[in-house]
Amino acid sequence: MKKALILLSMLLLTSVSLWAQDKDSNVKHLTYKGFLKEIWDFEKHPDDFVYKGKTAAIVDFYATWCGPCRKVSPILEQLAKEYEGQLNVYKINVDEERDLASAFQITSIPAFLFIPQEGQPMMHKGFLPETEFKKIIGEHLLPQPK
Repeated sequence: MKKALILLSMLLLTSVSLWAQDKDSNVKHLTYKGFLKEIWDFEKHPDDFVYKGKTAAIVDFYATWCGPCRKVSPILEQLAKEYEGQLNVYKINVDEERDLASAFQITSIPAFLFIPQEGQPMMHKGFLPETEFKKIIGEHLLPQPK
């Protein structure tokens, strides 16, 4: 009985800790409906990409069991803070949002959808280091005027 209470207490503390971390995060988790509302309603506009966001964005298709996904997560957190107000970072759990993953033909993870404020999005599959994220952000998402 005492072991069960200790285990229950540890689980509760872990849950509260994870909730607090998510609350302070600049990365937003999206569902299928959230994607349609905040990014692109491909059900209404299947042939034309019509971005609904106000800033450029990165969408991370991930799974909790994926090692490279876990490795890139702190990089995305840091980028979300560094580019706050200029760039939104979203995460989509492919195990929980199978229809959305299927709509984007996600067959390997991590996969990233890079969305500029204007223009067409681009997809990248596989792990990226921070330097590569910054290069893509600088060249495609937030290019400096010439």
